[in-house]
Amino acid sequence: MKTNNPAFHWLAAVATSLALSSTAQADSSPAASLQIQVLSGACANCHGTDGRLGGAIPVIAGRPAAVLESQLLAFKRGEEPKATVMTRHASGYTDDELAALADYFSKLGR
Repeated sequence: MKTNNPAFHWLAAVATSLALSSTAQADSSPAASLQIQVLSGACANCHGTDGRLGGAIPVIAGRPAAVLESQLLAFKRGEEPKATVMTRHASGYTDDELAALADYFSKLGR
């Protein structure tokens, strides 16, 4: 099936990334790198490209990986305020994916 629908291509990329191993944090292969970039696309909706939007939404680029991972896991467990969309976002990822995302954003400059 051939389509020019951007949503279709985005969903195909997400499906492909989810088919890859969820241990991308420990894996430095090109496929793992691509998976993290695809997963980080959901973050860009609010935090901006490469996590640097700022303003009312916190900048996440360049923050320590341990801090980001701790916050993401707290959102996933429902320990952070329920009024935020982050609880719903974080619950859609495995702990390994959240750790990989934290590592990815920590390596981006502010």
